[in-house]
Amino acid sequence: MSAAPSSPAPTALSRAAFVDRFGGVYEHSPWVAENAFDAGMGADAATPAGLSAALHAQVMAGGRDRQLALLRAHPDLAGKLALAGGLTADSTAEQAGAGLDQCTAEELDAFQSLNDRYKAKFGFPYILAVRGRHRTEILADFRARVENAPEAEFAEALEQVRRIALLRIEALADAGTAG
Repeated sequence: MSAAPSSPAPTALSRAAFVDRFGGVYEHSPWVAENAFDAGMGADAATPAGLSAALHAQVMAGGRDRQLALLRAHPDLAGKLALAGGLTADSTAEQAGAGLDQCTAEELDAFQSLNDRYKAKFGFPYILAVRGRHRTEILADFRARVENAPEAEFAEALEQVRRIALLRIEALADAGTAG
């Protein structure tokens, strides 16, 4: 039995195909993939880690306003949008994998209160790469990070977005659609 043919490397795709495949890696922010393609990527972008680095470089070059818009494109964890079924497929799967769809009433109240407090303080939602974490661990992290200084938390949120994107790229690669 022969193996299924692998997908072309990201660097071999047309701009439209690249953006179609990787435009959703950063939540509701296809500009990251568009800019990475337009900037040109080296051979290292054929690996998930290399592609992640190329995309993240565009986030960091995007400037504060675009970074803030990127952070604001993320949904609240265990928030109203999740409860209403309005998340992207990736966000739904990630939150469900962490058990956020199984919160107790008390946990939901804690998430709602923390979401409101966090957004009032920082101007964007709390972001965490939740894959492999349990909701109680997430709540503990949330409680700690809401106490951070604004600049430290902005940097941490961007780092979490980078981790989420890398996990999504790795999932695409595992599915045979990347690298």
